[in-house]
Amino acid sequence: MTIPPLAAGVGPLTPEQHQKLNDLLVTLSPDQASWLCGYIGGINASMAGAVSPVAQAVAAAGESESVTVLFGSQTGNAEGVASELVGALQAKGVAATLADMGSYKTQKLKAEKNICVVVSTHGEGDPPDTAMDLHAFINGRRAPKMDGISFAVLALGDTSYEFYCKTGQDFDQRFAELGGTRLLDRVDCDVDYEDKAEAWIAEVAEKFSAKLAASVAAPVAVAAGGAATAAVSEFNKKNPFPAPLLERINLNGRGSSKETLHLELSLEDSGLVYQPGDALGVVPSNDADIVDEVIEALGANADEDVVTSRGIESFRDALMGTYEITTLTRPFLRAYADLAQSKELSTLIDNTDGLNDWLYGREIIDVIKTWPVKGLALTDFTDLLRKLPPRLYSIASSLNAHPDEVHLCVGVTRYEAHGRMRKGVCSTYLADRVALDETIRVYVDANKNFKLPASVDTPVIMMGPGTGIAPFRSFVEEREIQGGGKNWLFFGEQHFDTDFLYQTEWQQWLKTGVLDRVDVAFSRDQKEKLYVQHRMQEQAKQLYAWLEEGAHFYVCGDESRMAHDVHQTLINIVKEQGGKSAEDADAYVKQLQKDRRYQRDVY
Repeated sequence: MTIPPLAAGVGPLTPEQHQKLNDLLVTLSPDQASWLCGYIGGINASMAGAVSPVAQAVAAAGESESVTVLFGSQTGNAEGVASELVGALQAKGVAATLADMGSYKTQKLKAEKNICVVVSTHGEGDPPDTAMDLHAFINGRRAPKMDGISFAVLALGDTSYEFYCKTGQDFDQRFAELGGTRLLDRVDCDVDYEDKAEAWIAEVAEKFSAKLAASVAAPVAVAAGGAATAAVSEFNKKNPFPAPLLERINLNGRGSSKETLHLELSLEDSGLVYQPGDALGVVPSNDADIVDEVIEALGANADEDVVTSRGIESFRDALMGTYEITTLTRPFLRAYADLAQSKELSTLIDNTDGLNDWLYGREIIDVIKTWPVKGLALTDFTDLLRKLPPRLYSIASSLNAHPDEVHLCVGVTRYEAHGRMRKGVCSTYLADRVALDETIRVYVDANKNFKLPASVDTPVIMMGPGTGIAPFRSFVEEREIQGGGKNWLFFGEQHFDTDFLYQTEWQQWLKTGVLDRVDVAFSRDQKEKLYVQHRMQEQAKQLYAWLEEGAHFYVCGDESRMAHDVHQTLINIVKEQGGKSAEDADAYVKQLQKDRRYQRDVY
């Protein structure tokens, strides 16, 4: 066995790393090449949530202290950072174990010596589903003393939300209250988290390496077999693939108040692969009209050069593609209030309830026009802005059903507020600003927490109102190819006549037996509002019977309203149909989550 040289330009390596790797590969014997494949496979296993052979061997090399890297992840970002940290620690010779908060045994906490936490926050300051139990445990009366335990926390969040990075802040504060010692201060990351996370990983690895220097084991050679891993595409978040737009169809009928697009993009020659449940990252540009309005409101020169993360750009180009210029965040408001020296804006920021009311339907342009700053230097303004983040959309197709393609189901955001038309940055980019056959920069964002059952015979229940239907089109296409297994879909929207997304496809799958049941709820077709949770309650007996058969239960959609109501209805059904107490019903549903039989993709 020999390993071929890595082609130029493939992967995220620097030119120097690329050359060093190729210099090594050509010197390897077959046995050495086999060992290296196993070694990399072990690291890959650790990234899937298992303890890698590398970590096991390093830990077994002596009685050295180890580091437990705990992650709580809703979509996979925190897990990815945690996996990179484990690799960085192991590269320093430090034994490190990757642990999912969802399966971590709470009684182990008091026996730890060194802990790193990487955790996201979603909704209004809520922990990820997999982190809920551990979060509750450390904040409860059974939480152990953590004297002698060193810890470090990286928090992922979104500054457009009021409770930005709250879950990470909770872990950091509570660990300190329990007697733990901070190895370094907590780092909070916005949606463009990569640079901060990379710096944090390097600092944590360095500090733990120094702390454990006396007990760090020497690097250990690990004999590991197994098949070589599949080729990895050169295209990723840092290097998106320019995917041609093949098709764009409005799924709503005439007269609907909604605009929902079915989009088909080509992935030919990209090497990108995805699984049902994954998301597609889309890198948009801002609306030119809004860009020009911001420039005019600032009294700025559109052609003046500014330094950005992409190099030197004209101010207009920077606003078009580098910076977020619509969504208001609290850090932006505080910094702008200082520049504007506005007591009115500062007072508003300090009034939480009043600020929340004022923010609804407003954007950065509203702030600039309401509190103008004369002679504002362009770099002072761009320093206030965060990078324009990619938008993630649940993939609505199976790669096995549509080779070299990826499909999306996107709700277009347009509404009027405070005398202005508001437009979703990415949804209107996809709807209005990209022509057929033009390219869209995309990458695959794997979501390990939203996956079909391993067995094709396992029943599946899917709750997908509105565009939450997207991943379930992917699921059903995949299940049709796999064969076997019962499938039950719940779908909700406003009107049957105009808003039944993918109606003919669901009906065809019912006819052929791929779908066993479809229950629909159209909220505006009768006097009383009707939602998917009401249909759940109507079918409570059969739904509980499916769960008792081992069915997996999936929810995709709005977290604050729909997903919350569906969750409570599920508990009620278990309580009523299972003859359980409220506490036992809650425990039953939590066990479904721990067993990965209840998974959510919520936003």
